[in-house]
Amino acid sequence: MEDEIRVKIKLVSLIALVALVLTGCSFQNKPNRADAAHKYYVEKSETPKNNLNVIPTLFFHGGLSNYRGEENMVKAAQEAGVTNSVIRADVDANGKVKLIGTIPNNAVNPIVEVNYRNNVQLDFKENGCYARNVVQTLQNEYGIKKVNMVGHSLGNTSIMYYLLQAAHNPNLPRLNKQVSIGGHFDGLDFKQLPIAIRQPANLRVNNEGKPNKMNATYREMAKLRTLYPTKEIDVLNIIGNIGGNSDGIVKNASSLSLEYLVAPMAKSYRVVTITGKNAEHGQLTYNKQVEKQIINFLWLQ
Repeated sequence: MEDEIRVKIKLVSLIALVALVLTGCSFQNKPNRADAAHKYYVEKSETPKNNLNVIPTLFFHGGLSNYRGEENMVKAAQEAGVTNSVIRADVDANGKVKLIGTIPNNAVNPIVEVNYRNNVQLDFKENGCYARNVVQTLQNEYGIKKVNMVGHSLGNTSIMYYLLQAAHNPNLPRLNKQVSIGGHFDGLDFKQLPIAIRQPANLRVNNEGKPNKMNATYREMAKLRTLYPTKEIDVLNIIGNIGGNSDGIVKNASSLSLEYLVAPMAKSYRVVTITGKNAEHGQLTYNKQVEKQIINFLWLQ
């Protein structure tokens, strides 16, 4: 009960911040920093400092959270023996990345806990730029050629908007596996939210994941239907259902709309539905079933 109250308080705070940030602003017309030079846009280094033959997994936390929201899943991976290296990538509000820790030469399945200082960034393009800067920094430091990405809640916008910017950039590492946990791709069902990120009323998806209505951000993400790399990326979509086809915060229809965006091009696409009280939105990253699904999908398949 205390966890549920805590999550609802955080949600109300997030909604209030959303309204404050976006009141009087044009959500879709903000400049895309990935298309313009700015101080903390990370460029590719001609020669990486190291050349590690590993695929790091990046964990992106949700809104009003930080890297600690990822640590339970990371600890589960460590205890399962599938990784021996964990570092953190701190990203400040301007997109500057600082790596905390070092991936050793003998690293096995290294994990990167991504930590956004601005954890209520609602310009989703900016989230994509943050993610790109993290990937580019890792490439410059370690010469990586592929990455896995795991997103919880708002963290999924970093992955989707990173792909919109970088899916066909030959100079960037390729996405290998993608995990969504409680993603709200076609919005959240709260009237207080701006319409651009609010879930459309009476949302439904068909058997291909196509929603009957699309908000502005979903229409933008729909560009991935032509940009998503063909038969390269395995996708796992984890949703929670505590009853009423919802995880208590995100309607299942919004989470399931990921299929329409990526499934036709993905190498594989699979949905796992978690039920019971621990399937609540904020509890999904602490759920033992979720931990097992992620470990098996990322490192044992």
